[in-house]
This record gives sequence, C-alpha cells and structure tokens, in this order.
Amino acid sequence: MSFTSIPILDLALAKDPATKPAFLSDLRHALMEVGFLYLKNVGIPASVFEQVIEEGKAFFDIPEEEKLKIEMKNAPSFLGYSRLSAEITAGAIDHREQIDLSTTHAEPGPGAPRYEHLLAPNQWPSPAVLPRFRETFADYMQRMGEISIAFTRLIAEAIELPADAFDKYFDKEQQHKLKVVKYPDVGVLGGEGKGGNQGVGPHKDSMLSSYLLQASHHRGLQVQNMRGEWIDCPPITGTLVVAIGQGLEALTQGVCVSTTHRVLSPPAGEGARFSIPFFQGVRMATEFDDLERVGVGRVPERVKDQRRAVLARNGGKRLDDVEFTFRGGGVAKTLGEATLRNRVKSHPDVGERWFPDILASIREEQERERVKKEGKGAGGGAVGDGVSAGTAVEAH
Repeated sequence: MSFTSIPILDLALAKDPATKPAFLSDLRHALMEVGFLYLKNVGIPASVFEQVIEEGKAFFDIPEEEKLKIEMKNAPSFLGYSRLSAEITAGAIDHREQIDLSTTHAEPGPGAPRYEHLLAPNQWPSPAVLPRFRETFADYMQRMGEISIAFTRLIAEAIELPADAFDKYFDKEQQHKLKVVKYPDVGVLGGEGKGGNQGVGPHKDSMLSSYLLQASHHRGLQVQNMRGEWIDCPPITGTLVVAIGQGLEALTQGVCVSTTHRVLSPPAGEGARFSIPFFQGVRMATEFDDLERVGVGRVPERVKDQRRAVLARNGGKRLDDVEFTFRGGGVAKTLGEATLRNRVKSHPDVGERWFPDILASIREEQERERVKKEGKGAGGGAVGDGVSAGTAVEAH
C-alpha cells in the first residue's frame, strides 16, 4: 500500500549510538517509500526559527519601490525579488511572490563558465526598511548548510553507503539557496486566480535535498503517492519538511525516491500562506557523465531489493504527474549548465535580459516538442536536457 501520511523523524535520535540504528531504519523507509519526511529537533533554537519567520513575512510589507530595487531581473544571478505570478512551472503561472537568496559568494572572475553567474552576491533589501533581515537570513542559511550536509551523510548510512559517499559533490564553500515565499489566497488574486489555484505546479526538486520551514498555519503543500493520490503535508510546529531531489534518486540508482509535489493557493478569505524553503546545493562543475558512470558507488543489492519490494507492493510502478528528468544526453554537460538553463526557463524575463541566446535555444526546443506532440498526439517525453527539462524546480 502506498503512503497516506508523511513520516516524522527525530534527528536527536541520530546523535545517540543507542538510538541511531532505529533512526536509520526509519530514514530508509522514508527514503524508499515516501521521498518526503518531517524532521524535528534539528539543532536550531526555536527563537531562530521565529525570527526567520518574522523577518520573512516583514519583507512583503515593505514598499513596492524597495522591492523593485532588488528585482531578480536586475542581475544575472537569478537572486532577488520576483513579483507575483512571475514564475512558470509545468507550463503554467505560479501565483506567488518571493525573494531568492543564496549563501555568500563573490562575482565570477573573467573567463569563468557562464553558470558561475549563479554564484554571486545577494540583492538584499535595504537595512533602512529591514535592519535585521540580512543578518537573520545569512545566519540561517549558514546553519542550514551545515545541517543539510550532515543529514546527507545520514542518508548515505541509511542505504548502507559510506557516510562520506556524497561529499565529492560539495564544494568547500558550497552554495546553497533559499526562498522566502508568499502565496496570496485565491480571493486576493482576483482575476489572476481565475486561471486556477496553482501556487506551484506539480514538480520534483532538482538536486539532493531541500528543507522547508512552513511559516504560517495554512495547508497547501501536497505530495503525490505511488497511486497518484495527493497527500497533505500540513505545518507541524518545530519541524522542517525534507524533500528528496532527483539528483539523489539518480545517484542512488533509484533507491531514494524523488516525489512529485505541488502547492495550492489558500482558499479565499484564509489569508496568505508563507513558506521558507532551503535548497541544498551541489558542485556546479559536476558532469552528468560522472553522475551516471561513477557516482557514489553501487548501492548494495539487498538495499535495492527492498526498493524493488516497495514497487512490487504497488503494482510494479508509480503513477506520477511528473516525469523523471535528471539525466544527461542533452545540451547541458554539467549541473551548472543545466541549472542555468532551468532558471532561464522558469524566469524568461531574466533570461531575455542576460541570456537571450539560451532563452532562444529553449524556445526552439519547446517548439520542436510542441510539433512532435501534435504529430503523435498526447504524450511525448522530456526534452532531454538534464535538470533543465522544466519539471525540476525550486519551490514549496
């Protein structure tokens, strides 16, 4: 039977040798059968979470002109403010307003690959309007970066790989990203909301793992089980929601499952939903050839057998609204190139200003795919461009 709820794991149990084996067993179950989990007792004080939520919500109350000073299209980094309904997922508009942030990095040097434009300074709101915002989020991203890499080592142990199996994919100063997101309720959206209640369309995350702080009481995040049913993932105080990305599924030969999920805008009259997802980064210079031919080593057959048993119990396959798109063989040869193309696809206004050639290439691919689908009827496959195929995005 496919899952009907999201498991809750206590990270404190992983720090005690007496309870760590049971924790790893529970983690393996979550990785193989769900691809999502709640994580509590992560080591961040409640006061820090409260300040992060307070500052995050306050951002959306500053004057519009202050937000536009740091609009995403002002820089080629895809960091900064995005207006309501400025991003596209699964071919449809996402009804959300947000700011994208990153751990601290300098501008790329001369001759650097184009994707290194993604490694750049943040566009921070002015301290005149939000004096604690920068300090709060720089500290939080630093804390979360350390937690995410430590948790990835636990994932490795849970599937009987060496704890450091994934370390080769992290830079010494690894970039991680974060969003602060506001989803207005359908009533506030007015005419825009008539197109549907898509806060974020169905998608899978791109890389290894993400960690969501649900910053308001609203439901809205839903996870698709193996029968194709949508399962609520409501806020639980004191937890982060961990989602497994397509990169982890690829590296573990399908043992760790990346699960399709979506966000529905709040119903009219319920007010805005706020969320703060943190996205663990991966070394951008990593080549798809390495991921597919070398990777982290072979997962033991007895572990793979457990995953096969999960599939067998569910009819041998999963009903999934989003195809697995983390693969090479396309235009992009590295994760950095694929990530840049994916960002251009999600934010065509930024692409038009800074990467018009990439945007033109993507539109040509989309047109070829449209013609192909019209010729063959419904169906078709992924564009074949690694994580840039458009269904692997960063949002919760």
